[in-house]
Amino acid sequence: MAEKTLLVREETARYARHLTLPEVGADGQVKLKSASVLIVGTGGLGSPVSLYLAAAGVGRLGIVDFDRVEYSNLQRQIIHGSDDVGRPKVQSAAESIRRVNPLVQVDQHDEAFSSANAMRISADYDIIIDGTDNFATRYLVNDVCVLLGKPNCYGSIFRFEGQASVFGLPGGPCYRCLYPKPPDPGMIPNCAEGGVLGILPGIVGTLQATEAIKLILGIGESLSGRLLLLDALEMKFRELKVSRDPKCPVCGDQPTITAPIDYDQFCGTPKQDTAQSPWDIEPSELKRRIDAAEPLTILDVRQQHEYDICNLGGTLIPLDELPTRTGELDRSLPIVVHCKMGLRSAKAVQLLRDAGFTDVSNLNGGINRWSKQIDATVPTY
Repeated sequence: MAEKTLLVREETARYARHLTLPEVGADGQVKLKSASVLIVGTGGLGSPVSLYLAAAGVGRLGIVDFDRVEYSNLQRQIIHGSDDVGRPKVQSAAESIRRVNPLVQVDQHDEAFSSANAMRISADYDIIIDGTDNFATRYLVNDVCVLLGKPNCYGSIFRFEGQASVFGLPGGPCYRCLYPKPPDPGMIPNCAEGGVLGILPGIVGTLQATEAIKLILGIGESLSGRLLLLDALEMKFRELKVSRDPKCPVCGDQPTITAPIDYDQFCGTPKQDTAQSPWDIEPSELKRRIDAAEPLTILDVRQQHEYDICNLGGTLIPLDELPTRTGELDRSLPIVVHCKMGLRSAKAVQLLRDAGFTDVSNLNGGINRWSKQIDATVPTY
């Protein structure tokens, strides 16, 4: 951390409620002022983390994100507003942070956090906070933290459930000790596919911010070695013990990963705008077939509540019901399967082909891509 500096009069007034806490006091507030934290992602988790760390007086915040604000972000990403739609997230986030606390230095990294730049970006910060929403970047954050010897304040969210922990402390476990391998591609839908309660990242993000502040101040007991699990529907917290794995390829006794790797390959992540199954068709091809009145079946494998939001007028058979309802499909007709973004439909195509259907295709990018490329009147969600 940077060399200590005194608090100025404005800071004494701003952080008065901290200064009266014996565990913080003036010395602790100076520690916060001298600290630097990198927040990877300015979305659902990164929003509360950034705002609360800024309000607490952490002197330097780095924010990393390559994305732009979309309307679908606003339900949970409270650092952005309606007027920010279309803007780079780091710009929108930086302005919000400065409104909360203009005394904080904000470093904007408007780029994807990748194997090529992660070590460089992370090197000058004391603590890294994982606000990511995909497995590839999550493993990258973990590995970089271990390789650089920096704490990793971890959080994740899905539907009504959240997790939080601290990885990478001396003698403690890392993320790979808990999850040595990623799930198979498409096995766990992301928030865009599965949804998330808008309030949930606020709860988990503030837990991450709390852990970061405790580490900076050197107070309390961190979540290192413990995985905190939240079920917001039942409003219950559970805790699991996590131990360091001596055979872990990153933090183990004989590590085999000594530099960032190809995490998309490791996680089997499909590249953007590439095929999601060997039998993909593009939205333009489906439109051509519809316009030509070619006989076909459009099969929608989403859930009923998604179908009610928007649809292409196809037959609805949710993916989880498809194995027992294949008899409802006409094997003599070509079938084009779609979901929201193309992952569930790719599974459905494989399932149908395994069941003996021969002319089955997957709509690449799902109904969202159809909306963007073919018919903008179809809502995206």
